[in-house]
Amino acid sequence: MENDKRQNAEEIVNRLKQSGHEAYFVGGCVRDSLLGNVSSDYDIVTSALPDQVIALFPKTISIGAKFGVVAVIEQGHPYEVATFRSDDIYEDGRHPSQVHFSSAKEDVFRRDFTINGLLMDPETSEITDYVNGRSDIEKKIIRTIGDPESRFNEDYLRMLRAIRFAANLGFSIEPETKKAIERNAPKINQISAERVRDELNKILTRGGARAGFELMIQTNILKDILPEVNKLKGVEQPPRFHPEGDVWQHTLNMLELLPRSEETDKNISLWWGVLLHDVGKALTRSEDEKGVHFYGHVEKGAELADDIMQRLRFSRAQRETALDLIRQHMVFMNVQKMRPGRLKRFLRMPDFDLHLELHRLDCVASHGMLDNYEFCREQLLHLDQDDLHPPRLLTGNDLMAMGFTPGKIIGEILHALEDEQLEGKIKTPQEAQDFVRTNWKIEQ
Repeated sequence: MENDKRQNAEEIVNRLKQSGHEAYFVGGCVRDSLLGNVSSDYDIVTSALPDQVIALFPKTISIGAKFGVVAVIEQGHPYEVATFRSDDIYEDGRHPSQVHFSSAKEDVFRRDFTINGLLMDPETSEITDYVNGRSDIEKKIIRTIGDPESRFNEDYLRMLRAIRFAANLGFSIEPETKKAIERNAPKINQISAERVRDELNKILTRGGARAGFELMIQTNILKDILPEVNKLKGVEQPPRFHPEGDVWQHTLNMLELLPRSEETDKNISLWWGVLLHDVGKALTRSEDEKGVHFYGHVEKGAELADDIMQRLRFSRAQRETALDLIRQHMVFMNVQKMRPGRLKRFLRMPDFDLHLELHRLDCVASHGMLDNYEFCREQLLHLDQDDLHPPRLLTGNDLMAMGFTPGKIIGEILHALEDEQLEGKIKTPQEAQDFVRTNWKIEQ
């Protein structure tokens, strides 16, 4: 699949060149190629004007004609083809007031980081490097092209992108670039919530999540984006359960355990569940002669997480799954003491695999005791679908035939019957009828 994407992108470049235009791969795909990584997207720059690009390819979408960007559609996949350009001043921290179509060299100098400023001829693999990007890739450095202050003021999201690239690639941020992030950090709040959310998702899912959040706190940008998470630093915990240290250290330990993953709804909900599961502790910590307590931190954490995920415009499904993870994460401490019915209801929760994984990460990142995790896994191995979701012994119609009036009472009885089944106390329709007659009066 990835080979097909590259082949299609090469064919686009070749057609542009055969028509007398300059054309190159640019940005992330060139960087990935030099690092030996497979790229999922191929961006192309060319001397061809947007109208000339549109005329050359059968299926195109003008996605930013004002900025010279056309999407060429090949086998259902869009490839961004941008005309070489230079930009006027940026008036809103994101968009240039005007663009001018220009040369390859000028186009490179308007880009964000040196590692993304390389051009490649895919036919010969020859690299054109006007910004010493190749050297920075070898040294594993994130550096802006030109003055960092100017680059960040053109698009404030670049501050977060610098952190994201450093985290995902395992690079460091060049000192002047890092200082410019610290100076300009509050401006990140002028960027739309959706764009900030997307960068945070990439920090969490593409590897190096711990490094990303450490850089965010070092540059002071975390307190502008996620002040609730920033407050976890210095919130001390009982050493008996958390030998690793404060809530921030515990959260970092969990982030370090996150594998590189696809940005699916489930993964995003789990990763945000990890990040926010203890966010309520900063507001609920108390101490008395018996020690440190966090009474109500689960409820407060779910409330804060709801605010954060709504603020960042997460989908309702992603938000609700993450909130469920936060609300249930302390229940695992009681699983071995639960009655069979309560345990089975717990084990059959929607997305229980995510709940179990959050619990595992929570344990590994603190005391390391996995007995409750192993207990749940063992139970799931031995319980089949009928154990967790027993077929109904009586229906609502059966209860009405016994003389019960339609309404709330029917639901209550069915719920109680299922509890008895889950406990293993009733197994036949006759036993179910006997249970109902013993516990409820039928109005005559």
